[in-house]
Amino acid sequence: MLSLSTTTPSPSQLLHHHRRSCSFKLRASSPLNSFSDHRVVVTREGGKNHKLITALAKHGIESLELPLIQHTQLPDLDKLVSLLSATSFDWIIITSPEAALVFLQAWKAAGTPSVKVAVVGSGTASVFHEAMTSSKQLIDVAFTPSKATGKVLALELPHYENDKSTVLYPASAKASHDIEEGLSKRGFYVTRLNTYTTEPVQHVDQMLLKQAQSASVVAVASPSAIRAWVDLLPEPDNWNGSIACIGETTASAARKLGLRNIYYPSSPSLQGWVDSILDALLVHNQFL
Repeated sequence: MLSLSTTTPSPSQLLHHHRRSCSFKLRASSPLNSFSDHRVVVTREGGKNHKLITALAKHGIESLELPLIQHTQLPDLDKLVSLLSATSFDWIIITSPEAALVFLQAWKAAGTPSVKVAVVGSGTASVFHEAMTSSKQLIDVAFTPSKATGKVLALELPHYENDKSTVLYPASAKASHDIEEGLSKRGFYVTRLNTYTTEPVQHVDQMLLKQAQSASVVAVASPSAIRAWVDLLPEPDNWNGSIACIGETTASAARKLGLRNIYYPSSPSLQGWVDSILDALLVHNQFL
């Protein structure tokens, strides 16, 4: 279910104004060229925006690529290779597409051992499905929580009675501690490795930035990206554009930074992200 917030909610509210039935009716009656006056800013790391740009182009939407973040590998990546080579775990937890890509790199370097993986949502699962078409028997994506957040994953991950379940959690250094804290309370033995980190890009083209600041929608895929965007705004409180987030975690970060007009899908995926962008653009059209 798609959600948005067009006003700044109180701390107890979490962007839950559902509008699936309304948005689908609007889309069905909207011609393809209804989006021709809008531009969507795509902000993932350079080289990783192609799928979203292609999906938006199918709706006649022009994209402006403005990478806001870059990923840097950390020393724990070497530890991950060593652990995968020498140790088996009951579960390996992956909570983002980038974490999945980094894990696959280490997994291949470790000799492609058989592993059982829990992912936070369908977007992360798709990275494994695309990469492992010929080796599905080696990576078993065996669990996805009912809601795509770390807290829910920690609550729902299967734990067998009288069994000291072991968990390997390779993650971004910027990721919260919700998963290891939640699992530890339930009796899991968790090994967390910070295999990479996310930082703002060193240089932003000022001409592109000026165009981006006047765009209708900015699409973001991580809390780091939304923080980088806010840092680039001269007056964040006066910015009237919309934010289309890949999932609830990023949307929550946007809300905490005081942004309004926040859209996100209930389950992170490329299609859900595109639908959220369409919802934002349709609302913009109503005010033109």
